[in-house]
Amino acid sequence: MAGSQDQLEIKFRLSDDSDIGPKSYAAATSIATLKESVLAQWPKDKDYGPRTVKDLKLISAGKILENNRTVGECQSPLCDLPGGVTTMHVVVQPPSVEKDKKVTSEAKQNKCVCVIL
Repeated sequence: MAGSQDQLEIKFRLSDDSDIGPKSYAAATSIATLKESVLAQWPKDKDYGPRTVKDLKLISAGKILENNRTVGECQSPLCDLPGGVTTMHVVVQPPSVEKDKKVTSEAKQNKCVCVIL
């Protein structure tokens, strides 16, 4: 019985309500490894896909999961049903357009204009 509890069925819910999985993972699997798996299985037809693992956030039971934790450590006792599938939500961080906009707006603010009459 302990061997079956070491394996967890997990599916990943994307922002457009489509799913990746379910797939079986060991309880000792790190969150970083889960993110790598999601990145590898990401549907190619999506235009907003992540470029790297750093672009992904996994959320389970309302908590953002940290890369250095394991699936077993992040497992919620309230959501744990024997033989059930755990759903983790995937959030893709947008590219660093905000930083580019901030630099551009700062450049505009610091712009000096002289008019000679």
